[in-house]
Amino acid sequence: MAKDYPALYSELVSLMGRLAGETPGVMNGFNVLHATSTVEGALSTKVKELMALAIGINVRCDGCLAYHVHDALHAGATHQEIVETIGVAIMMGGGPSVVYGCEALEALEQLSPTMG
Repeated sequence: MAKDYPALYSELVSLMGRLAGETPGVMNGFNVLHATSTVEGALSTKVKELMALAIGINVRCDGCLAYHVHDALHAGATHQEIVETIGVAIMMGGGPSVVYGCEALEALEQLSPTMG
């Protein structure tokens, strides 16, 4: 499970920029969707990012782990809040979510020093 989540995050940022150059309408639409979905409202941005992380664990998306751990930390999530989110995702997703919960923990440990 030796993935480099900070590098994956950076690579995805770069690749999505390139994809935006090729499909500006699609990526602009996606960026608007992301921004409006995570804006502070009845639920905080932090809670929304934790929800996205739980879903990323359950759909087994490495890039989602990199993005949503990073963004949850940036939105103020604590280590313990992310660990509890991993627990809820495991409860909802069973064995495969245990594996990706471990991946999310690795992402948290790798990305935590970059925040701050």
